[in-house]
Amino acid sequence: MTVAWAAASRAMGAAHSRPLRILILGGTRFIGVYMTELAVRRGHIVTLFNRGETNPQLFPKLEKLKGDRDGQLDALRGRQWDVVIDDSGFVPRHVSLTAQLLAPNVRQYLFVSSVSVYASFTTPPDEDSPVGKLADDSIEKVDENTYGPLKALCEQAAAAALPGRVTVLRPGYIVGPNDNSDRFTYWPARAARGGEILAPDGPGDAIQFIDVRDLARFTLGVLENNTVGTFNVVSPPGRFTMGDLLSASISCANALAKPAVAPRAVWVPVEFMQQHNVVLATDMPIWNAPSGPDAAFAKVNVARAAGGAYHKSHQRHRLRHARVASGATRSAAARAQGWHRCGARTRSARRMACCRRAPAAVAGRVMGDPLRPTIAERTGFEFR
Repeated sequence: MTVAWAAASRAMGAAHSRPLRILILGGTRFIGVYMTELAVRRGHIVTLFNRGETNPQLFPKLEKLKGDRDGQLDALRGRQWDVVIDDSGFVPRHVSLTAQLLAPNVRQYLFVSSVSVYASFTTPPDEDSPVGKLADDSIEKVDENTYGPLKALCEQAAAAALPGRVTVLRPGYIVGPNDNSDRFTYWPARAARGGEILAPDGPGDAIQFIDVRDLARFTLGVLENNTVGTFNVVSPPGRFTMGDLLSASISCANALAKPAVAPRAVWVPVEFMQQHNVVLATDMPIWNAPSGPDAAFAKVNVARAAGGAYHKSHQRHRLRHARVASGATRSAAARAQGWHRCGARTRSARRMACCRRAPAAVAGRVMGDPLRPTIAERTGFEFR
């Protein structure tokens, strides 16, 4: 189904006409927190189901059901909700157990998947592109090789349990306040320490991501409008580059951190990085090589979800990167490591060559504030 909610979502900030009864499977970690907060803010009735181990102090006024996706689902039996948000499904068996149990008692099931489901990134994938497969569908270990195919099987498990009633969201890199992945946040934290910053390939290399708060808005929008189907949810391809990210991180560092040695990006060819044991996928977070098997990872087609619904303001779009990067945690500022292009030849040496951590005052400033404006609100980009 295409974006049937496009016109109605112009009023997405307003409360829905009838509060939805929403069950969130998870809800207390990163993306779940923002979805829960926004649902409550819009007047919906929210119930959380989780193990009660992650941030149990959050949302003390909400109903909380305790259980486990791995078969401990008794708290869900006999209950009814309008919609379900599944942001904690990684193993298809778990998704199948939950979806089958809830199918008679819910109208719509929303599963948060990933663009990593696609089998190939040699060309830009869209929602109809082939997904990855496992040699053995019984595998449940989640790692860098199985994560995408397992997410694809999770999607299929939800669809089998609730045919015609499932919404699948496939985000790319999710960024924003309280992001503890040290991926997007690496760059502003590194710039805050100053000096030469190893930057991959060239400033024109494309990147794609989505702010966690914009993902929450999209999620609530499709639920409020009963929209089903599969949607890639990342920034439009070509909209942002590594040069934008580095430029904004450096500008922010100069304005806030004021390091003794001004930060400066040193753009290094892919071949040089490979010769010096730079692990491209992990040491250069958010970026993907513009050639090779992941050449189109930052060119995912979002026409179905966006449909031109991102609108670029004429000013400030570059600052969005530094502002979103305000979600960098103190651990990110402490762990993110500098690398001199001539002084650290191996991965282990590079880790030992990290500079001093960012000053405490700066670390405090880059802590995430959930009340900061979202990417869309700051820059004029928005889903419609």
